[in-house]
Amino acid sequence: MNSPSNPSGLTQLGALAPLPASPDQAVLERVPNPHPGTLYLSRFTAPEFTSLCPVTGQPDFAHLVIDYAPAEWIVESKSLKLYFTSFRNHGAFHEDCTVAIGKRLVDLLAPAWLRIAGYWYPRGGIPIDVFWQTGVAPAGLWVPETGVQGYRGRG
Repeated sequence: MNSPSNPSGLTQLGALAPLPASPDQAVLERVPNPHPGTLYLSRFTAPEFTSLCPVTGQPDFAHLVIDYAPAEWIVESKSLKLYFTSFRNHGAFHEDCTVAIGKRLVDLLAPAWLRIAGYWYPRGGIPIDVFWQTGVAPAGLWVPETGVQGYRGRG
């Protein structure tokens, strides 16, 4: 509901918002892009993302990097943080978490382009890195490297 203090109708920003019990219950919100028609990249980095192994229930940790070129909408960052937090007690494989996050953002935002990089810390001695994108980046879009080193262990 729009009000003078909340003209965009956001339900979580500026309010006490409970932690969602699961990714399916998390509410992702969007706001109009303040620069529609301008090609630019927006990046979200979550270096402390956590979820659970769906088999053992043990915690898994990842460094996520999400890059997207907004079209008409941008994601509201508090809702994105709450969405990420909803994975803490959610059991899913690394590939599922990474790709599902990317697809959910695409469904919400319909961006010109999006990519997600999931750098997962080792499970059973093997790090798993998962990358997904919607296609080729638009011509002229500056897409910097993610800045995350591949896993090196102690070496």
